[in-house]
Amino acid sequence: MFTGIVEELGEVVSLEPAGTAGEAVLLTVRGPLVSSDAGHGDSIAVNGVCLTVVGRGEGTFTADVMKESLDRSSLGSLAPGSPVNLERATPADGRLGGHIVQGHVDGTARLLSRNPGDNWDVLRFSLPAELSRYVVEKGSITVDGTSLTVSAVSEPGATEEFFEVSLIPETLRATTLGALTTGATVNLEVDVVAKYVERIAAVSAAERA
Repeated sequence: MFTGIVEELGEVVSLEPAGTAGEAVLLTVRGPLVSSDAGHGDSIAVNGVCLTVVGRGEGTFTADVMKESLDRSSLGSLAPGSPVNLERATPADGRLGGHIVQGHVDGTARLLSRNPGDNWDVLRFSLPAELSRYVVEKGSITVDGTSLTVSAVSEPGATEEFFEVSLIPETLRATTLGALTTGATVNLEVDVVAKYVERIAAVSAAERA
């Protein structure tokens, strides 16, 4: 489990084809902080995707990325030199500084616009229709592994559904979101609590029917 509090801004070193059909990749990332105590089998979130460490070098770690992860996230578009948000798994006695994040990407979104301000930037992202019911104003959402509070959301049934987040200078400095350009694709993970509530409500309704 993660909290969506990015520990380090890392950099992709290489992506090497793996597997018999070359559908998977072996991803090597430079991140001196998160790799400093990484062991084989440890979990590190890369742009919000939970990956398993299979090797470690001097200030780097390597992880297998399977086709499912490449298809459902933006990791397939990475290249050597790409910046990435990194976070180690949260220890049981650690602080929950953001919100409960599993590292299981629910979908992707595009940056529609960014409005710079004196003390924060407002970023507007597209919102996939299948995820819109889980996103509410003042609720939590994970964007490229960063725990954020939704500052605005489109009305249900809008022609183009979207959500907005307001980013403080520290978030702009310490994550990839500071340099994100319009049209860029990001990974989304909605609040898992909302999905559990929906499932429990659906089962209860079915039992009463």
